Amino acid sequence: MSHNSSICFTRRLSGFAFSFFLLFTFFTYSATAQEPQAPASDTAAAMQDTVATGGASIAGDIANGETLFSSYCAACHALDRKITGPALAGVNQRHDQQWLINWIHDSPGMVASGDPAAVAIFEEYNQSPMPPFPQLSEGEVIDILSYIEAETQALQQPAAPAAGGAEQAEDKGTSGITVIGLLVLAALLFLVTLVLNRTIGSLKRVILKNQGVEVAPEVTAKKDYMGGLKKLARNKKFIAVSILVVLMAGSALSWNVMWNVGVEQYYQPTQPIRFPHDLHAGAMEIDCRYCHGGAWKSKNATIPSLSTCMNCHNVANGQGSDSPTAEAEIAKIYKALDYDPATGEYGDNPEGVEWIRVHNLPDFAYFNHSQHVTVAEASIREAKGLKADDPVCYACHGPVAEMEEIYQFSPLTMKWCVDCHRETEVIHAEDNAYYDKILAAHEQMKKGGEGISVADLGGIECARCHY
Repeated sequence: MSHNSSICFTRRLSGFAFSFFLLFTFFTYSATAQEPQAPASDTAAAMQDTVATGGASIAGDIANGETLFSSYCAACHALDRKITGPALAGVNQRHDQQWLINWIHDSPGMVASGDPAAVAIFEEYNQSPMPPFPQLSEGEVIDILSYIEAETQALQQPAAPAAGGAEQAEDKGTSGITVIGLLVLAALLFLVTLVLNRTIGSLKRVILKNQGVEVAPEVTAKKDYMGGLKKLARNKKFIAVSILVVLMAGSALSWNVMWNVGVEQYYQPTQPIRFPHDLHAGAMEIDCRYCHGGAWKSKNATIPSLSTCMNCHNVANGQGSDSPTAEAEIAKIYKALDYDPATGEYGDNPEGVEWIRVHNLPDFAYFNHSQHVTVAEASIREAKGLKADDPVCYACHGPVAEMEEIYQFSPLTMKWCVDCHRETEVIHAEDNAYYDKILAAHEQMKKGGEGISVADLGGIECARCHY
């Protein structure tokens, strides 16, 4: 075999090895990833047939029933547990369908008429009447009952084993042995490729040598790094420039460190109970004043008591939530209040929750929330470019409705406050007695139609912020 033939053979062998690796990987993953799955439409059809033919034999629109249940029933009822009202799983077996329709349409009327079942439910739940829903048609009520029946059957039936028994259990995806085998094969092929490439290089050198071509030996020149460093060390200009650069960099670093001492921007502590503002203020659009009402009428924004949380969480206990931590976090509220969600009773050993303060001004700095969010609201909105539906709180606290966990958005330094007072122009909103008096007293300060800034009204005087 000639030298050229050897090179061609070697190259082909290298290409064949790489192609074999790719094909092996492709077919292995193809074989292990193809698991038969029932189409979603078939599953839905099976569920519809189960509700229509089994259990209470209720034929209705399950999807519409789920929507109606979420809108009218979910606030007080769950399927598998008692909350404000009874658990609804199996309700179609406990009561006649026409009785349920009448109860949903006019439960107070049935209690008043003396219906034994209605009176029993009324007494069991502390004589708390269920609100009537006369606006629901009979068909819509049947849709709700169909949804409840479908969910009841889903709760009662254990998950069906996969068809095929042991054979199906083996087909669950790529096994660990397969992955290890692929990695070993990849390593071997990588080594083979390296050896073949070196072989090709060696064969080329042999061919050139046999052809009479002089081939220089592969010699890597050794660099004298120490000699170069010694030469630089004797260069006075280099030494002077190096010292100057080090001094400038050190001064800049020291200034930056000292300037940011005590600045806690982006500080985000882990709270004892996780409170997602993006869910409460964002998705649920709860007004800031519901929890922090003090910000509109006092110096402090106030932190709500846990009793405020219980206005909602005596019912919303986190079960069925999309968040995996919701139930555990709400349970911390119950524990702090010594509240038993099963009985709805409070114990005698409540505990306080030690929240970690996020926005913490120095003790010598005075800040009044109401003076900003109430008196100066129009001015701050204009200066910060807030949208009409944005709370004025965003000016300092940032987009709270997008924060999963609250953090300090602004630096809250003296410079940051002074710059805002210098740049914010006073907007004389209607029915603002504070500005009525101030503007009347400082009418002479207007020059050539120029506006008055907060600084013009003494907003940067020391005593405004410091005791």
